[in-house]
Amino acid sequence: MSSYRIQGGTGEWEVVIGLEVHAQVTSESKLFSGAATAFGAEPNTQVSLIDAAMPGMLPVPNKECIRQAVRTGMAINAQINKWSRFDRKNYFYADLPQGYQISQLYHPLVGEGSIEIEPEGAEPKVIGIERIHVEQDAGKLMHDQHPTRSYVDLNRSGVALMEIVSRPDMRSPAEAGAYVKKLRSILRYVGSCDGNMEQGSMRADVNVSVRKPGDAFGTRTETKNVNSIRFVMAAIEYEARRQVDLIEDGGTVVQETRLFDPDKGVTRSMRSKEDAHDYRYFPDPDLLPLELDDAFLEEARASLPELPDAKRKRYEEVLGISAYNADVLTADVETARWFEAMLAEGAQAKAASNWVMSELFGALNRLGKSISESPVSPKQAAELVGLVQDGTLSGSLAKQVFEVMLETGQDAGVIVEERGLKQTSDTGAIEAEIAKVMEANPDKVAEYRGGKDKLFGFFVGQTMRAMAGKANPAVVNDLLKKALDA
Repeated sequence: MSSYRIQGGTGEWEVVIGLEVHAQVTSESKLFSGAATAFGAEPNTQVSLIDAAMPGMLPVPNKECIRQAVRTGMAINAQINKWSRFDRKNYFYADLPQGYQISQLYHPLVGEGSIEIEPEGAEPKVIGIERIHVEQDAGKLMHDQHPTRSYVDLNRSGVALMEIVSRPDMRSPAEAGAYVKKLRSILRYVGSCDGNMEQGSMRADVNVSVRKPGDAFGTRTETKNVNSIRFVMAAIEYEARRQVDLIEDGGTVVQETRLFDPDKGVTRSMRSKEDAHDYRYFPDPDLLPLELDDAFLEEARASLPELPDAKRKRYEEVLGISAYNADVLTADVETARWFEAMLAEGAQAKAASNWVMSELFGALNRLGKSISESPVSPKQAAELVGLVQDGTLSGSLAKQVFEVMLETGQDAGVIVEERGLKQTSDTGAIEAEIAKVMEANPDKVAEYRGGKDKLFGFFVGQTMRAMAGKANPAVVNDLLKKALDA
């Protein structure tokens, strides 16, 4: 349980947080039309007559969008409602040509579920999910294209969204950050949303209220469309502090919608918060209720991949990988896929996990690339790790080979042959170098034999240097021990 508290003039305050995450469904076409959904297209090039709300146009539900939402619900152990219904939510925006949004209020597709989070430095905690409903996204207003006019781009209008509504179970910015991170990971594993917050395909509405510990919930504000985990945490931090200061100064928190300014790190008022009755919801007359049969649900469940928690457990218990490595390797689906591709090429799990964590991540960080952009393939990485395991390369030689692989894209075996970097276990050659090292350092030999055991490392270093790092360290250690103890 988190002990995050805000210190005010009247003592400690507790923050209560609930999140409504809008996740754009991965599909080739929109929720009720055949228009394309690709990101980055020229404005208004992916708009059907339905999206533009031309008279007489009737919506038809996209089965794939419904399937993806059902799979997401299954991944968070949620109740899947075999009967659900679409409602009209009536409000006018310039980027919503219909003048209403098709959403689900009374009978959502997905009911209650939960996600387990592990905030940094805190105990695991289960966060309740109230519902997932499916709805249309609105278009996008552009205010910076003309000095006196706003333009509208309807490419996003009608794209399928899953609105994933949590219970107000979070009590700190860290818990909220861990929740968004975990939810994003699950969505990416399932393949129902790409989780790209920068492009707006996943964004969060952040509900915050404060109270004295143990009191009833306070009045909440909703900060709209926050598009990064860091900003979600910053918005909570600012908004909770603002509410505490406001109450302690004798003011009252107003239920309202706010916006977060990432440049200044502050929230500001946008409009008074509407209640459900303000939207005049009613069942959409153009759409029949959704009725899901058992075959559809079974196919959806069978299509689910191994999810992050199950994968992490398997990495620890079956592959013998450390808890920390397993956590990092399974946090993102791309990393897990890359690592498992290495294992499929024959890499040993522990050695591969340590190499990915240290060498690969270090190199990608330096190059500013993601794992999917790695210049070295999983197959090449498996070969390199294998060469260390079979004694062909020492750890230091492997680092040299990896640097060349990053620059040239060549396979490890080719680099080793071309550059003569193979590690030697030739006892005759190693013994000859040991003899030279001992001959050049008679005083150190005498000190070692007089009981100064720590000098052994000196002799190892000198021998490895003499052999340009190509000697097998285990063989060097054995032969040196014999020579010095003779």
